[in-house]
Amino acid sequence: MNIFLSLIAVLVLILIAWVGAGAANLQFIFGMIMPIIGLMLFLGGIVYRVIKWARAPVPFHIPTSCGQQKSLTWMQSSKLDNPSSSLGVIGRMLLEVLFFRSLFRNTKMELKNGPKLVYGSAKYLWLGALAFHWSFLIIVIRHFRFFTEPIPFFVNFMSSLDGFFQIGVPVLYLTDALIVGGLTYLFFRRVVIPQLRYISLFSDYFILFNILAIVITGILMRYFTKVDLILVKQLTLGFFSFNPVIPEGIGSIFYIHLFLVSALLTYFPASKLVHMAGVFLSPTRNLANNSRMKRHINPWNYPVKVHTYEEYEDEFRDLMKGAGLPLEKE
Repeated sequence: MNIFLSLIAVLVLILIAWVGAGAANLQFIFGMIMPIIGLMLFLGGIVYRVIKWARAPVPFHIPTSCGQQKSLTWMQSSKLDNPSSSLGVIGRMLLEVLFFRSLFRNTKMELKNGPKLVYGSAKYLWLGALAFHWSFLIIVIRHFRFFTEPIPFFVNFMSSLDGFFQIGVPVLYLTDALIVGGLTYLFFRRVVIPQLRYISLFSDYFILFNILAIVITGILMRYFTKVDLILVKQLTLGFFSFNPVIPEGIGSIFYIHLFLVSALLTYFPASKLVHMAGVFLSPTRNLANNSRMKRHINPWNYPVKVHTYEEYEDEFRDLMKGAGLPLEKE
């Protein structure tokens, strides 16, 4: 049910943009107003979530550790899995953000005949997530050519690197194929695996269908239904220079593509996608595990009356002695 509802929701968004920008001639609303609203809600929502997380108290260091903590000099510590310094934390965060190191170490568990719990490798999820995220990033960087004039050198370099194999005309970008493959894998993984299908919500499928619709409309514009890129750049430059221009003849599919992007930006801060910013504020990742070198005291601890062991032994000395329990002092 969640699959069909999310698919219908994305189809409704497509229909709204198609009717609004095509039949109703509301190009200014779908080409300027909606992107402005989406961008403002995206930036405002991300700032709000980051400030809220940054204000959350973290009195103790609670990093997730997978290796030997730094302790005695003759014991080899794990500088990345269990960092004890800021440099180690930076290295760990870079590996996590750029290469999903914790996901690479992930394992799957299955009950075999017996029953017997068996652990196995789960690298397909790591490969699918890596293909999707890196392709998404490179595609976003390639789109900078529509927002800048002159085009930065790294955008041209990224485009030439992405289309290195020169497949077809126009050149087939590898990231276009990889992101479709990554999204398809992430979708079927949720559908095929019963445990994931059980816990998957409407929002999980909606995000996948929304991004997939954005990718498909972008592919259609590049390889099948041609769109005048000069007109598109006039619109985007006018958007970011606060000089709105809506050129004639861009086509409805572009406004569908742009409206889906606006919907994604609007929904982004309230969805699981906000982990893009949250990963940097996670205390399990961004703190050094130096609890053996530095004592961490909770500043919110209020004074309480304690009962020391010496007082306890003085109070129950006769009973403990009668029961044969060892005493520190007779």
